[in-house]
Amino acid sequence: MSNNNTVVSMLENDLYKFSMSYYYQRITPEGIGTFAFTDRNGMKFTPEFVEILKAELKKIGRLSLTDEEYKWCLANIYFIPQYYFEWLKGFRYNPDIIKIFLDEEGHLHIEATDLIYKVTLYEIPILSTVSEVYFRTYQNIEPDWDYIDRQLEKKVAISNDNKLKFANFGMRRRYSHEMEDYVTGYLARNAKYFIGSSTVYFAMKYQSVREDIKPIGTMAHELMMATAAFMGPKEANYHVMRRWTEVYGGAMGIMLTDSFTTDVFLRNFSLDMAKLYDGVRHDSGDPFEFGDKIIAKYESYHIDPKTKSIVFSDSLDFDGALSISKYFKDRINVSFGIGTNLTNDVGTVKPLNIVMKLKTFQVNPRQHVYRCVKLSDAPGKELGDPDEVHSYKVILGLV
Repeated sequence: MSNNNTVVSMLENDLYKFSMSYYYQRITPEGIGTFAFTDRNGMKFTPEFVEILKAELKKIGRLSLTDEEYKWCLANIYFIPQYYFEWLKGFRYNPDIIKIFLDEEGHLHIEATDLIYKVTLYEIPILSTVSEVYFRTYQNIEPDWDYIDRQLEKKVAISNDNKLKFANFGMRRRYSHEMEDYVTGYLARNAKYFIGSSTVYFAMKYQSVREDIKPIGTMAHELMMATAAFMGPKEANYHVMRRWTEVYGGAMGIMLTDSFTTDVFLRNFSLDMAKLYDGVRHDSGDPFEFGDKIIAKYESYHIDPKTKSIVFSDSLDFDGALSISKYFKDRINVSFGIGTNLTNDVGTVKPLNIVMKLKTFQVNPRQHVYRCVKLSDAPGKELGDPDEVHSYKVILGLV
């Protein structure tokens, strides 16, 4: 690995981490969360890898929001108020709260616990550092840059030829910081329908190339997981939708649907919420079946689906996005968040299948520690204690 850090800026994080951080400050300022790492492929790592990872993660403790970044945030992330970015200027990552170890079988475990408005910011830098350390240091695998250029040319051609709107959602499982930087720059210069990046740092950097490039994102599963942990999953989606509008007043209007399956979400997607929100995001399960359900829901409320949007973001490549776009043409607006296929398509290795999700939540230090659950529209994406997962399914009538 080069001497460059795996994460170089406080803004090198997904936009929705900052939007959720501010939400937590407003709604549950004493809330305490624990985020836990999961490797879905169950790979085995070595003590050497752990030591390299720890050394890299210590470096994030040196990051701080610069004056230039602060001014850019005020101008471009208008829906989060100035005082949040004043707070962010004083925030520092604390590497000491990141607990990293291997179990007896060599599986990697990572946990971080803190006030939830702070600890939510750790997830994406940790995941991207695990990925980069694995490929660049531990495995010493070099990308095939000729292959990368050829693939980018093909992907951009699909987008340009078919007016396919997409954003880069690829920080968490990227090959490296260098790779995401290169890809984002290429897209900014060549892809007419590239609308922005979930990685705020790169949206800022490449806005100088294309002024229409924006930071992209709204919310993640953790909001519904935390809410359901202490108030139950039946109404958690609706509660989040209602409180989100209190915080953002109609901005950030794309709602995530599959925290406890889309069918459960649609029970909570009331007429007022369907009218208020700009659209929804798909993150698991069959995208065509999902879109048909969403369109049917809008039509049941006599809402024209063509006035609403679906953002598709589940393990997409450009061929898949094109198929989805054609299927929903003239039925509902679609755009795409494409991640690993952009930032870790290097021609030599397969990306890691890693996530870091909310494991437990406390409303405040005096309250019970609740275990969190994530369901899904796809097998294998469920997270949480097996007994809790089963309990949620019983409560929601899914078994």
